[in-house]
Amino acid sequence: MSRRSLLRAFGAGAAGATLAGCGVPAAYVQPGDRAGRDFSATDHTLRFANWPLYIDTDDEDESKRPTLDTFTGRTGISVGYTEEINDNDEFFGKISPALMNHQQTGRDLIVISDWMAARFVRLGWVQEMDRAEQPNVAKYLDPQLRSPAFDRGRMHSVPWQSGITGIAYNRKKLGREIKHTSDLWADDLRGKVTLLSGLDESFALLMQGNGVDITRWTRDDFYTTCDQVEKLVRKKHIRRFTGNDYIKDLSTGDVLACQAYSGDVIQLQADNPEIEFVVPEEGAELWAESLMIPNLARHKRNAEKLIDYYYEPEVAAELATWVNYVCPVPAAREVLASSKDEETAALAEDPLIFPDDAMRARLAIARDITSGERTEFAKKWNSIVGL
Repeated sequence: MSRRSLLRAFGAGAAGATLAGCGVPAAYVQPGDRAGRDFSATDHTLRFANWPLYIDTDDEDESKRPTLDTFTGRTGISVGYTEEINDNDEFFGKISPALMNHQQTGRDLIVISDWMAARFVRLGWVQEMDRAEQPNVAKYLDPQLRSPAFDRGRMHSVPWQSGITGIAYNRKKLGREIKHTSDLWADDLRGKVTLLSGLDESFALLMQGNGVDITRWTRDDFYTTCDQVEKLVRKKHIRRFTGNDYIKDLSTGDVLACQAYSGDVIQLQADNPEIEFVVPEEGAELWAESLMIPNLARHKRNAEKLIDYYYEPEVAAELATWVNYVCPVPAAREVLASSKDEETAALAEDPLIFPDDAMRARLAIARDITSGERTEFAKKWNSIVGL
C-alpha cells in the first residue's frame, strides 16, 4: 500500500468548495487571533494526526513507533499519535468548523498535502513557527523545499516527507524506454495507460509534458491540458483514472504505464524489478506533505520540538528507511551510506529517496490553484475524469 495516501482527494472537495463559494466571513483568522495559551511547560504531551502507514513501526510490534518512543524517552513528552487523515478534503471537513469559529481542534500537529496546506495558510488557520527554536530545520531542510509559493520561507509548514509525481512503467512488457510524457500517447499504449484522478495530483506533470513552467502556469495552460486529455479519453487511449489503485493495475500487467508516486514504485520494485520510475525529460512535480500547527494548539512548543527532532539527520534516516519517499533532509543520506547493513546502505544511492543533481534539475514545485480558480477548474477536470 502507498504510504503517501490510501484515498486521495479529488481536486476541490465538498467542504472546501462550499467554503470558497459562500465566502464565509468568519473563515479567515487574523494573525493576532491564531495563538492560544501554550501548556507545553507544564503538560508534557502532544497530539499528532498523520496519514496511515506514514511513520516507522517496530517489526515485532506494529503498535510501537521507535522514533516517537525515542523522542519521548529523550524529552519526557508523550505523543498521542493518530492515523486519522485518509483524505485531505475529508480531514478539512472534520476540523474546519473549529478553525473558522476560532476554536481548538484538539490537535497540536497535523500533516496535509501541499495544495491543502496552501488553503490553510491562506485562511490563516495555522500558526507561524519559531524557527529560532528549530535549529535542525533551519540547518538541514532541503533547499529545494524551503520556499514554496504558498508559504514563502516555510514559516507555517515543514515537510514531513516529499515525493515525485512521475511515470511508472513495465519496461520488459512494454519493450522500450519511456523518457518523455508524450511517450505515454504512443499507439502501442492505447488502453494501457492510466492517469491520476485528482486534479491537484495530475495536472502539473501533464503541463510539464507540454513544456509549461509549472511554477507559473496559466489558465490557458490548464485548458490546453484538458483539451489534450479529453481527446485521449475519446480515443480510449486512457484506460481509466485512478487513485492509488494504479498499483494493482501495474502489478498485474493490465496497465503498462501510468502516472505514479515515487514512493509507491520503490515498494513495487521490491516484488517486480521490471517496473521503473521515470522523471521525464520535460520535468516532474516535486511535492511535500507538511507538518503544520493548527491555531490555538495547546502544546505549540512541544510540537515545534518534535518537528525539529525529525530533522536530525539520524532520525530522518531512520524514518526514510521505512517510508521510502524523498527524504526532506539530504544530510540523512550520509547516515544511511555509513550503515553496516547492505540493504540500508543501498537506500543512500536510490535517487527516489535522495535525488541526484541531474534529477533535481528536472523537478519543480507547482504553483497552487488559487481559491478563485479552484471551483471552475475542478468542475472541468471532474467532468473529464467522470467524477
